[in-house]
Amino acid sequence: MLEATAAKRWGVEPGEVEARNHEIVHKASGRKLGYGELAEEAASLEVPANDQLRLKNPEQFRYIGKAMPLADGFDITVGKARYGFDTWMEGMKYAVVARPPVFGGKVATLDDGAALKVPGVEKIVRIEGTSAPAKFQPLGGVAVIARNTWAAMKGRDALKITWEDGPHGSYDSEAFRKQMEETARKPAKVVRDDGDAEAALGKAAKRVEAEYYIPHLAQAPMEPPAATARIADGKCEVWACVQAPQVTRTDVAERLGLKVEDVTVHVTLLGGGFGRKSKPDFAIEAALLSKEMGGAPVKLLWTREDDIRHGYYHTVSVERIDAGLDDKGKAVAWRHRSVAPTITSIFMPDTKHQGPFELGMGLVDVPFDIPNLRCENGEAEAHARIGWFRSVSNIPHAFAIQSFAAELAAASGKDQKDYLLELLGPPRVAALESLDTLWNYGESTKVYPVDVGRLRHVVELVAEKSGWGRQLPKGHGLGIAAHRSFVTYVATVVETVVAEDGTLTIPRVDVAVDCGNVVNPERVRAQMEGACIMGLSLALSSEISFKEGRVVQGNFDDYQVARIDQAPREINVHIVPSNWDLAPGGVGEPGLPPFAPALTNAIFAATGKRIRRLPIGDQLRA
Repeated sequence: MLEATAAKRWGVEPGEVEARNHEIVHKASGRKLGYGELAEEAASLEVPANDQLRLKNPEQFRYIGKAMPLADGFDITVGKARYGFDTWMEGMKYAVVARPPVFGGKVATLDDGAALKVPGVEKIVRIEGTSAPAKFQPLGGVAVIARNTWAAMKGRDALKITWEDGPHGSYDSEAFRKQMEETARKPAKVVRDDGDAEAALGKAAKRVEAEYYIPHLAQAPMEPPAATARIADGKCEVWACVQAPQVTRTDVAERLGLKVEDVTVHVTLLGGGFGRKSKPDFAIEAALLSKEMGGAPVKLLWTREDDIRHGYYHTVSVERIDAGLDDKGKAVAWRHRSVAPTITSIFMPDTKHQGPFELGMGLVDVPFDIPNLRCENGEAEAHARIGWFRSVSNIPHAFAIQSFAAELAAASGKDQKDYLLELLGPPRVAALESLDTLWNYGESTKVYPVDVGRLRHVVELVAEKSGWGRQLPKGHGLGIAAHRSFVTYVATVVETVVAEDGTLTIPRVDVAVDCGNVVNPERVRAQMEGACIMGLSLALSSEISFKEGRVVQGNFDDYQVARIDQAPREINVHIVPSNWDLAPGGVGEPGLPPFAPALTNAIFAATGKRIRRLPIGDQLRA
């Protein structure tokens, strides 16, 4: 359309001009017109039909498919980049909030006399919480607004508050785990039913069963939530490290009683998000406090303890799998019972079953070639705010399924990798479209089918690249796991060394990823490497637990992430090349689910010890 417009202006044939580097160039004369000079007139033309469009051949690509550096990489490296915490403006106030220690709790009594005497403190404000369902609204509590951050924090320390805990004051993680285990041992809501798993289990030559547990997890981004809000002339502006600016705009407008068009959200760099910053409760808090201060700019800050103790947590889960094997060790029956509080609990009351989008993350879409396969979903009540976390329900489902696949291999006396390929069966498109519970990450199953051939290929590729089957010294082990999520296929091999005292080191990790067309291979590698580090954190030490409704952990001393000396010494990422006949998949999340089961499978190979409960903690030393 731009070329046609330029050709018309110059009175030449469209074939004589070419779009090149933001300009239309007349090949014969060298005359040029910028896109901006032609855009308005070009936009008035009729859009060509699809069959008339001339797209570039991949050989002509200058950037797509090639490793490109981050545009803001230098600024991030030297500290010039601006994050949510860095927002500043003239006359700005600073605020922190004392929030209910129990989800659904509220202030019973408040004595703010001592807090108001702290130098720099200007105002104490109560924030009304939201009764369940919580959605993305603030938890409520008491805000301290001051002239600087330190004064606000010291003022909060001086508040004397008694809390009414509400319905979740007795929440205890260990007791709830036992309750979920009891649920997982009973029949539950059927969400997939191929063949007759119950009958096949009863007739099987050998039966294998196992239960897996993953605790609540906190996203713990390097930058905790932060937002600055200013209200003037009936309009609100927010500067915040949010993942969902549209949702932020809508929710701020609704809470303040403004029109959506009267709210502007300026998105800063996130400083990490992992799903936490898709919930804009902190931006709403800042807007409410600006309103309380007559529209003056207020920066609302969450400390690390605020982030760990008052967030939206990844769900806790128990996954129980029973399998029946024939006399050759082949799986003929598979029954998977999944029990976990659902994210939908923050949107709807009394929801105790996982939603279709959660069930579709590696549970009902498991692509195994097993004739009798049944998936069930037991009830579980949410006692905390459940929210998105990198890879979401793929984490517990992949951990259980890929760990159990290795257990079946051991029970059959077969190699992990070979048995996983046997479970997957021949290359094919899995016939899952008839499932009412199938969720395909919002994508068409015609464009993004569950392609078992692609999953098999990443398993075979990562096995080859990692030297699967090589001889290893005593205490060393290799583990493998593979998973499809966010319409991308990833397989991971982890090499571990477990010393006699239980100390764990990881000399090497190999990751094979098939994400279809690759726009920037450097970003794909970075995401897979980051997923390995995050996966290691979750597997080794990360856990949010509750006592009397309160989060036990508070900072990186007791909610630990992987340290540099624990990180894999070497991470190799093997990207499956595409000939541009496949649609691009995701890469931000698919690298995470296979890591933990690959690690625990490697630990078994090295020690003979099964890890079915995360985090690993001191289980190896024990």
